[in-house]
Amino acid sequence: MSELASAVRTALAGVIDPEIHRPITELGMVDSVIAHPDGRVDVRVLLTIAGCPLQSTIEADVNAAVLGVEGVTALNLELGTMSDEQRAALKKQLRGGRDEREIQFAKAGNLTQVILIASGKGGVGKSSVTVNLAMALAGRGKRVGVLDADIYGHSIPQMLGLVDANPTSVDGMILPVPAMGLTVISIGMLKERRDQVIAWRGPILDRALQQFLADVYWGDLDFLLVDLPPGTGDVALSLGQKLPNAEVIVVTTPQQASAEVAERAGTMASMFDQRVIGVVENMAYLNVSCPHCAQTHRVDVFGSGGGQAVASTLTERLGYEVPLLAEVPMDPAMATSGDVGVPLVATDAARPAAAVLDGLADRLASRKRSLAGLKLGVTPVA
Repeated sequence: MSELASAVRTALAGVIDPEIHRPITELGMVDSVIAHPDGRVDVRVLLTIAGCPLQSTIEADVNAAVLGVEGVTALNLELGTMSDEQRAALKKQLRGGRDEREIQFAKAGNLTQVILIASGKGGVGKSSVTVNLAMALAGRGKRVGVLDADIYGHSIPQMLGLVDANPTSVDGMILPVPAMGLTVISIGMLKERRDQVIAWRGPILDRALQQFLADVYWGDLDFLLVDLPPGTGDVALSLGQKLPNAEVIVVTTPQQASAEVAERAGTMASMFDQRVIGVVENMAYLNVSCPHCAQTHRVDVFGSGGGQAVASTLTERLGYEVPLLAEVPMDPAMATSGDVGVPLVATDAARPAAAVLDGLADRLASRKRSLAGLKLGVTPVA
């Protein structure tokens, strides 16, 4: 290999696949590099599939990397497609040489903090908490995945501007969709039409969750946030079995009716040895500017104390401290940001609701995870 071709390959090692988040040279995507005496370079790059949705990103990054090499006068870039054998080898490589499908997050040595965002009932802003918390964690340099496990009421694609996104599939392995520093998967991305209704139960629903956890290439994550459907139904049961070491944050609102059903969600998590790490009270209050005194007053629109009541009840019921992690104020901008597809913490982190969730991200990112109650896969011997 000529000196120039070697320099080009070194430069290509800095091109990261936008879906797999690893160098294209490491993934076997650089098929050939030929350098001519006059400085012209021919490069052939293999895409994982024909019609790769991020082809233009890869093409632009390769152009920038190669044309930045000293001595290169021109680039002839050819984009091809991996063969079935090459895709199978890539899939095996990404799974660490294993052919079988397994849930990496359920393994004893897993270092990803899996946090299930649960609620007893719908309409408490659970998904808003999920996407804003994910963005806040990513803003701290954490590698964060978001799994939309709310199969029937999936709203994560809308909240992250991914309503038209389609995941790439490599020989049966699904690549999550990158968005604003996150990696995201949702059944909403796999439907043929946006208005298609999902009406699954039992084994089919369980199989879909298995695919999301085992067939999606999540890579090395610091956090996986799972947006659960409300209540204690099939999804909660299935994930309780598949993710026994997951932790749970329960989202509620201040009123008593919401608090009582939120307690059930936390209690169910404990049935599968999942640890409830705290409660978030959403829409806790409204800050109102007073026209008389020019001060800002807190107005408890939906009452008060629901979050603390859930935390206290779960602390007594589960036998360990379940703290009230955050009280998130009402903010119309939170709903607006979800509609436009950019979480509030990314657009205006100074707003009170965003600041509270930002503080929660700080708390989660800096904590030391306890081994208490975790299944370590260790069998004592005499």
